[in-house]
Amino acid sequence: MRTGPWTEAGSDRADPLTESQGLASVEVPEGSPNRYTGIGTIPIDVRARGWNHVGDPDASYDGYYVEPYQRDDGAEKMFRVQSPDGAWAEYVHALGPDEALNNSWVAITPGGQWMLAGEYGTMDRLLVFPAPGAHPDTSPSADLPLVATVALDHPVRDVQGCDFTDATTLLCSSDDPGGTLFGITKPLLQIDLSGEPGDAGDVTGHVTALGQLPLRSACSGTFEVEGIDYDRRTGTLRVIVMSPGLCILTDSMTYRFTLG
Repeated sequence: MRTGPWTEAGSDRADPLTESQGLASVEVPEGSPNRYTGIGTIPIDVRARGWNHVGDPDASYDGYYVEPYQRDDGAEKMFRVQSPDGAWAEYVHALGPDEALNNSWVAITPGGQWMLAGEYGTMDRLLVFPAPGAHPDTSPSADLPLVATVALDHPVRDVQGCDFTDATTLLCSSDDPGGTLFGITKPLLQIDLSGEPGDAGDVTGHVTALGQLPLRSACSGTFEVEGIDYDRRTGTLRVIVMSPGLCILTDSMTYRFTLG
């Protein structure tokens, strides 16, 4: 199956408890396994403090790993960060007046100093933060500031994950159930930026729907497209798709794609 220029190269079963929200390839230290998030990966102490949803994570090229968290109420979102030495820290962002509490995904720029994050629903922007932990102006004891936005030239809906393929290109997985925005449901999106986020301040993004992601299962019903990852070492794109009904337990998949 092809999704735009991407050709399906295989799939792996996605566990609904520990691999149902997102995934990230980790380059540092060398030989690190891929990371996944799901309801079963939320630490007990984190959940006890109300952070009951984890989104699609990302890892920088120099070894910082970031998980986005949200809770059902309150005026903050949280980014849980593991530094290259293995230590964990939490960075909290106070919501702005027009900012949704959703914290669906993060994508760290290839240079490692800036981080994009996304809200759920129908949106015409992406959010830009200094990369927590990696950027020298961030601290777990201070509010993580929103420093810029990416203004999209076409609205997107229910984006579950994005990842950089180069300094100004994002691939994003959308769980759009209606298909009214691009004529297809559950699309793989490409967003071409006018400049590198953070360094250029506010930038714009040109949105293209490349095609529908795989929706295959022994059960009929509503699929849920989840997180996305691009591994620059192998050129492999991976996207999680959870199956409908009881088949979420048996044939939910992480699909692998290569260009060409």
